[in-house]
Amino acid sequence: MDRIPLSNSAFEGDNNAYLFADGDETVLIDTGDWMATTREQLEAAFADRGLEFADVDRIFLTHWHHDHVGLAGEIQAESGAEVYVHERDAPLVAGEADAWEEMFDQQEAYFEQWGMPEAGRETLRDLMAGPEVSTENPTVTPIEDGETFSVNGHELRVVHTSGHAAGLCLFETELDGRREAFTGDALLPVYTPNVGGADVRVENPLPKYLRALQGIVDADYDRAWPGHRDPIDEPADRAAYIIDHHEERSYRVLDALDRLGPCDTWTVSADLFGDLEDIHILHGPGESYAHLEHLERAGTVVREGDEYRLAEGVAEELAAIDDERWPLQY
Repeated sequence: MDRIPLSNSAFEGDNNAYLFADGDETVLIDTGDWMATTREQLEAAFADRGLEFADVDRIFLTHWHHDHVGLAGEIQAESGAEVYVHERDAPLVAGEADAWEEMFDQQEAYFEQWGMPEAGRETLRDLMAGPEVSTENPTVTPIEDGETFSVNGHELRVVHTSGHAAGLCLFETELDGRREAFTGDALLPVYTPNVGGADVRVENPLPKYLRALQGIVDADYDRAWPGHRDPIDEPADRAAYIIDHHEERSYRVLDALDRLGPCDTWTVSADLFGDLEDIHILHGPGESYAHLEHLERAGTVVREGDEYRLAEGVAEELAAIDDERWPLQY
């Protein structure tokens, strides 16, 4: 297996495509985005190995985000490769207009509910329209949790890890006698994947993501191959760190409501993250909403219209625990 880094101007760092070409098949996990520079880089990496896109037999996609699926359609057009993606993300990857319209409508509803200023909404609409590029949507084969595939003697097992995206999956396997996983954006080495804004289709995104992280802790993989940046040598430790990070963030949300009084999601986001630009205008309130929604279900926060306040007695409990972490149940 070869890791192929591909440039990405986004904050997460370089994307990764993973190439299996050590047997009868040529198989990719993720393809990078659809920009010309990415295609050039991936074609050059193939050429270095005596391959071209026409040689690809199968493509496995971790989730629908454009920086992971962008070249899948073009590669399929040249090779006839079968493209696999989780059933929840399949309609978006296939370019089904109804699925995209439904998601954009859900985003607009959240913009209103969160209290997002119109200037922020306009910025996001422009970003989501995307650059003028030539790309093809692939024909996809839906997959689901627990399915297994044989790739050049390696077994890939699909593990659904919803939260960051509705259909996000990792693919676990054994390489050189080690249990390893291709984690997409479920586990990243530097940033904590956004929850709530990155895919507004996900219901109850925070508890779903926490359960996915706990699954990675329990699996205790020897190594993780993430969707961005370098391999992670202690995946369980990294997943446990992100669980702790979200526990601390929930405490900060409660602290914000304690200081600010009843307020909307946008106000909480501004308190947590400050002024936001570009895609973070979506990610900041999205993650704030994921925590507020979770805390509401836990009974520590009460929603009234589009505003949130602390439930009775919570302010006193916060004062009593001082700087200790607030316990987060999931």
